[in-house]
Amino acid sequence: MVDEEGHRFELLLTAVPGPRSRELRTTLATYEARGVTYLADDYPVFWESAHGALVTDVDGNQFIDLTSAFGVANVGHTNEYVAAAIGDQAVRLIHGMGDVHPTEVKTELLQTLAEITPGDLQKTYLTTSGAEAVEFALKTAVLATGKSRFLAYHGGYHGLTLGTLEVIGIPKFREPFASLVGERTTWLAFPGAETTADAAVADARAALERDSQIAAILVEPIQGRGGVIVPPKGFLRGLRALCDERGVLLILDEIYTGFGRTGTMFACEHEGIVPDILCMGKAIAGGVPLSATIGRASVMDAWALNDGEALQTSTYLGNPLACAAALANIGELQRLDLLAHVVRREAWIAERLKRFVVYDDIVAVRGVGYLWGLEFRTAAKANRVVVDGLAKGIILLQSGPTGTSVTIAPPLVIDDDQLARGLDLLETTIRESTA
Repeated sequence: MVDEEGHRFELLLTAVPGPRSRELRTTLATYEARGVTYLADDYPVFWESAHGALVTDVDGNQFIDLTSAFGVANVGHTNEYVAAAIGDQAVRLIHGMGDVHPTEVKTELLQTLAEITPGDLQKTYLTTSGAEAVEFALKTAVLATGKSRFLAYHGGYHGLTLGTLEVIGIPKFREPFASLVGERTTWLAFPGAETTADAAVADARAALERDSQIAAILVEPIQGRGGVIVPPKGFLRGLRALCDERGVLLILDEIYTGFGRTGTMFACEHEGIVPDILCMGKAIAGGVPLSATIGRASVMDAWALNDGEALQTSTYLGNPLACAAALANIGELQRLDLLAHVVRREAWIAERLKRFVVYDDIVAVRGVGYLWGLEFRTAAKANRVVVDGLAKGIILLQSGPTGTSVTIAPPLVIDDDQLARGLDLLETTIRESTA
């Protein structure tokens, strides 16, 4: 992939951040609500454009993106087919009346989602953000079971709306608003490399036996924002069997792991299981805000028929631009055979990243497909690598409940040379930071 000028790798024309980024930083600090954007003397840069795996800032500096912008740009930034679909839709219909006068493109997307998701998942509610998708899943579980408690996992990230604070497993997001949040969630440790699937499922079984009012288990197949924590094989299969046994719903949050990120369309396919409800977002529409909650018809039909006023809706439900983008995005995943590409390249990425454990500051390397996490000894060291990496021409993302991880999640379309170059720059950054 190349930018508009034909450059294939990083290209630094100024100090990073450059003068225009520094100027915009001052303006942003004046007018944006406090606490939103992290601003420092050496961070961030302000983006101007992006194509494929390359991002260009307002000073003309070009960076290799190893984040897919929070896992969104799976088919590449500003994918030409997705952009064309948006443009074509924009000249015909930008906004519809999603739950009053639906559109053909919305209907086509709903059918497509039922076709690409595993098993008998069939009925979908379209939303704008991942948090909304999770909130709808929670509401659905309450209606379907008549129960109102949940089992969730420490380190889980399901959004920051008031409703999702109920189930987010990262305390720093929930604690400032504790007085507004109910205590209806049972928390368990998410199993990592040090835990067996049987032990983790046994913990869940014990929790369900203690609390008969749990409506659903909410879990990420791989914790993304939590630092890329990969559970032991068999964990999801065990949860599925346990939920069937106990009459509890299984909700999978695939907002980060969906749409090819792990080498299958959805990560649960690695375990061959089908959840009762699946939440998706991020990469669904190539960057246009869209998310969705899909479930088995028997579960989703717990919602009453619309009698003239929908019990759950939003102004932008099934936005035509977003639906057109999603259809084009899914088409690109299939046309480029990106799932198979991720599978082919996974072993190479794993081998390359696992070399980094020789550096004293790295305590673990974890991942699947094109989703990897480097665990550092301290959050300060992880932050230093992210900031210094930017100065070298790579975009990285700090993660983990306490900020001790760095996530590597490049666009699935990044070419081999770009990925190799990006990881070389990452290793140089780690080595120099350690020294």
